[in-house]
Amino acid sequence: MTRRFALLLALAACSKTVQPAADQPAQTGIQLGDLDRKAAPCDDFYEFSNGTWRAQNPIPASMDRWSRRWQSGEQNKEKLKIILDELSAKTDWPAGSIEKQVGDFNAACMDEAKADALGLAPLKPMLAELDAVRTPADVQVAIRKLTDLNIAAPFGFGPTSDPHEPSRTIAALGAGGLGLPDRDYYLKPEPRFVEAREKYHAHLKTMFALAGLTDSPEQVFAFEKRLAEASLDNVALRNPKNLDHPMPFDELVKLTPHFDWVAFYKAGKVEKADLNVAEPGFMKAFDRELQETSPAEWRGYLKWKVLAASAPWLSKPFADESFNFNQKFLGGVGEKKPRGVRCAELTDQLLGEALGKKYVERYFPPAAKARVQELVKNELSAMKEIIEHLDWMTPETKKKAVHKVETFNPKVGYPDKWRDYSGVHVKRDALLANIAEGQKWEVAFEHGTMGKPTNRDFWGMTPPTSNAYYNPLLNEIVFPAGILIPPAFDVNASDAVNYGAIGVVIGHEISHGFDDQGAQFDADGRLQNWWTEQDLKQFQDRTSCVANQYDGYFIKPGVHHNGRLVLGESIGDLAGARVAYLAFQKALAAHPFKPADGFTPEQEFFVAWGQFRGDQIREETQLLMIQGDPHPVARFRVIGPLSNLTEFQKAWSCPAQSAMVRPNRCDVW
Repeated sequence: MTRRFALLLALAACSKTVQPAADQPAQTGIQLGDLDRKAAPCDDFYEFSNGTWRAQNPIPASMDRWSRRWQSGEQNKEKLKIILDELSAKTDWPAGSIEKQVGDFNAACMDEAKADALGLAPLKPMLAELDAVRTPADVQVAIRKLTDLNIAAPFGFGPTSDPHEPSRTIAALGAGGLGLPDRDYYLKPEPRFVEAREKYHAHLKTMFALAGLTDSPEQVFAFEKRLAEASLDNVALRNPKNLDHPMPFDELVKLTPHFDWVAFYKAGKVEKADLNVAEPGFMKAFDRELQETSPAEWRGYLKWKVLAASAPWLSKPFADESFNFNQKFLGGVGEKKPRGVRCAELTDQLLGEALGKKYVERYFPPAAKARVQELVKNELSAMKEIIEHLDWMTPETKKKAVHKVETFNPKVGYPDKWRDYSGVHVKRDALLANIAEGQKWEVAFEHGTMGKPTNRDFWGMTPPTSNAYYNPLLNEIVFPAGILIPPAFDVNASDAVNYGAIGVVIGHEISHGFDDQGAQFDADGRLQNWWTEQDLKQFQDRTSCVANQYDGYFIKPGVHHNGRLVLGESIGDLAGARVAYLAFQKALAAHPFKPADGFTPEQEFFVAWGQFRGDQIREETQLLMIQGDPHPVARFRVIGPLSNLTEFQKAWSCPAQSAMVRPNRCDVW
């Protein structure tokens, strides 16, 4: 039996078959064996819906969280590995073909013995260049070179749709350059941040010693701390208005007069046109560093950025030290994933649409795309109906909200036009050079979009990605093929399961157009108010209810979610469940069915969401999440939205005093 078919059988075994009526095809239902019957659904639905599965399936040592969804995502990477192994086994693919590029990239990545034998050698030429930095002008040349490698040192530079005229793409500058997860890790006095700083100091020293660098780790940390002090925190970053600072090129030059932007733009082949500077305060701090920080300090910092970016793919001592700090300490992960899986992830990152084209040819049938498109259509209709029946929104704002729903652009599965990677020069025996080549190609591609009409066919995720997104600037919802597999979606699953799992995800992404961020963009993607003053006040009051709810969710004593940080995703879960449930009710009326497991169709809908979303997450990862992740941890993504829904209470006949029935329910959409 091949590994591919073994995986398919394993996926099939994950589903419980419901006995169909004589005129119906077999349909898969909820996972009865995953339920924890000792838990009452009205008390703890997270535990009830799949507590048994979590108890029987502890988090693998190489993962920071685990559930059927994450298991499915890792199995998907095994499918990518099958493709990559087949392509890399053949050496005579036509030059320039995606088969040769992807196959040769994977072959170089898989040669771990060569990486170990080479040690630091692949990085020495770049480190030598940086070691030659002696003047302020040298610092600027080095920053340009690192920008070409997609390394933010210390700012990020890339394209964005103009938030005031989304039909055009402009350049954007953003803060970056930190080695710890965010600014608070450098500044806050709580013990967990103090410990992280101590561990990071030790990590810097170890990495510098491994690389034989004589630069000062203490100076690098001090440099990063100054950058952190000039950066916005994660809550402030969620407000689009805080990041909206359009300016002409000449104003950028005035903002940071000690940096040669003319040379920077010329090197990147970018037109000197209007741009957006997300954090002007950070760029002013960058300009001060150019004046006040010695080339020697800059030299050490820049070498560290290159070393940190490359370490996972250098020899074992570097890769292990990088893993021990970034994954083991920060995330609680016990061991690295197998190299084949990591190479699949890397190939997807750098050659994603080339690999993705091969993936969808093999694993994503047209029937799956058509069925998901139908679900999306039904849920957009449900969202429109919800808006039309709101009792708190005036007709003037309703009209604009409905128009926004009607102009959504759904993308399902994969792009209509694939990217051309023929300009990426891949060698079969040079992994670090291939990574650099891939990054340079991506940066050049992005630079080439600046100053041009916005490409609405562009995808921000690769087809094998197990995720989805909403882009407010383009008013689009995107569902890659990688998430459109069990347990999220199955063409053979009941409507209860499909609407309860991927359906809530679809509703979630739709409602991002109307969360605290998305609601600031109109139907054309412009960052401008389209609400009446009365309606906006009502909306903000309702979203405050959600923020307050999640403020009360604790990871451990004294450590809880920041409701404002997770507000958008929490609104998305709440509205997504409601939108999906309404669409499901319409589907159920048209195609009624009776589950053979003792549950009602409505109960199966909610169980499907609990089973899809019910991750078990390491405590270290949860601590990372509440600090910087806009998503709540899994327990509260199940309990939080459902405890606000009267539909859930009715489906399970929950008494009013039940834990899963909030006395002060939040109702946004």
